[in-house]
Amino acid sequence: MTRQINTTTQWLLAYWFAFTATAWADVLVPRANSWPNGPFKTSGRWILDASGTNVTYAGVSWPGHGEAMVPEGLQYQSIATIVGKVKSLGMNAIRLTYATEMIDQIFENGGEGKDVSIEAAFVAALGKENGTAVLEKVIKNNPSFSKATTRLQAFDAVAAECAKQEIYIHLDNHLSKAGWCCNPWDGNAWFGDIYYSVANWTRGLGYMAKHGKSWPNLMSMSLRNELRQPLNNMTLYSKTYNWETWYRYTQLGAAAIHDAHSGVLVFLSGLDSDSKLDAVVRGKPLSGATPSSSASPFNATRDFPGYAEKLVLELHTYDNPPNCSAFESSLSANGFSTLSDPGVINKMPLLMTEFGYTQDATTWNTSVYATCLLKYLPAQKAGWTIWVLAGSYYIRSAVQDYDEGWGLLTKDWSAWRSPEHVEGGLKPLVKATLEGVGIKVAGSASAAVGSNNGPPEGKIDSFANGASVGGTGTGTGTENSKAGSGETEKKDSGAMRSCSLAGFSSIFAVGSLGMLFSLLYLVRIF
Repeated sequence: MTRQINTTTQWLLAYWFAFTATAWADVLVPRANSWPNGPFKTSGRWILDASGTNVTYAGVSWPGHGEAMVPEGLQYQSIATIVGKVKSLGMNAIRLTYATEMIDQIFENGGEGKDVSIEAAFVAALGKENGTAVLEKVIKNNPSFSKATTRLQAFDAVAAECAKQEIYIHLDNHLSKAGWCCNPWDGNAWFGDIYYSVANWTRGLGYMAKHGKSWPNLMSMSLRNELRQPLNNMTLYSKTYNWETWYRYTQLGAAAIHDAHSGVLVFLSGLDSDSKLDAVVRGKPLSGATPSSSASPFNATRDFPGYAEKLVLELHTYDNPPNCSAFESSLSANGFSTLSDPGVINKMPLLMTEFGYTQDATTWNTSVYATCLLKYLPAQKAGWTIWVLAGSYYIRSAVQDYDEGWGLLTKDWSAWRSPEHVEGGLKPLVKATLEGVGIKVAGSASAAVGSNNGPPEGKIDSFANGASVGGTGTGTGTENSKAGSGETEKKDSGAMRSCSLAGFSSIFAVGSLGMLFSLLYLVRIF
């Protein structure tokens, strides 16, 4: 009898210790699925978070690659207000662009930590008088800044505010020499072009990847925006503008990023201003100047060892299609078939990281291009970033305070340039895109969970712990308002989690102590 009781007591004690360890681990260790729940990886055509749940981008490009090499718009609004505007759309990503020249100047200035101040940057780009005036406005809107704040510190501030409002950062190497992009004669077009030093480019990619390791929401980086024919150098064009050259340097660039920051996804852009990736998707020989069937095809496992699951494709489109059928056929032929055609050789995630149109009352719902895209992207369950957030530029093509007609925001970055487009086209696109892969959007009745046409890979059948994207912030007030009611929701939910955690801890402590005393009593008696 004593042996039986002692055995029972031992089992109860073992159970108590197991229960205690498990429960306290749950209380003390952060959950794996806390935002941003990275690093991300890929599986077939899907991007997955650290929990294996599907995720994609519905976002916008925020330029930082202009002559000043400072994120645009800060002379008009605070960073918090601008990010709040993006959040109010329900978007979850910002494509933040930069120029390799920024890193070149850091090394010219003495190396790491020797960045140029925003004061010097604005004066260099706009002249002494105008540059100083813009600087004063930037500091007034962003009081944490000073004349000594560096350009990279401005990028840091954007990333930090995006993290605060739960928006992913995708860092885009837009061009080498800072300025407006793009045309085939600008010297930034192709590897080895006038300003496009491959050594400086890979150094810049690695530098920004290393710098971005301090940004918890830096989820991905691009290799290069819109590779194109270098028509200012016909020898370079005829000898090197081909898939073989593309593949060789793509491997170099991807390695530069991955070696510096193994957590981020690496986006690969195609030829002809990033409109074509068919050779990659179809597994065709990546030939040089002379086509050859023996040329090596794209092989992620072989040629990107150890990080094949970090590669994502990106395409841009600015077509003028006659109808949706022709447009969709063209997109599929140029690479989008990777998302839906089971016969492709290389099935990979593909995002449309640039498309855009005039922000007026009618273009979004009258042009073939716009209306087709607004339907096509969610139908393909494809992520995207629209061009462009900027209502204006510090300087573009020698014109200071340039008004951007394609910008989602007005010139002073205070309101939507086309409320009709935002409400009738853009917000529905965001919602359809995110819910299409199972990401819950605040304010919606439900997410698209377990649909028959959903992705076969990843945890598309269960989103109980899936991501949630807010879309209720106004972002139109001062810096104090930040993301409007969206931030209030975040604070409220955080408080509820804290209360729940405190309550559980108290109940658990009392219960576990009670169990322990009971067990000790049994041991004493028997």
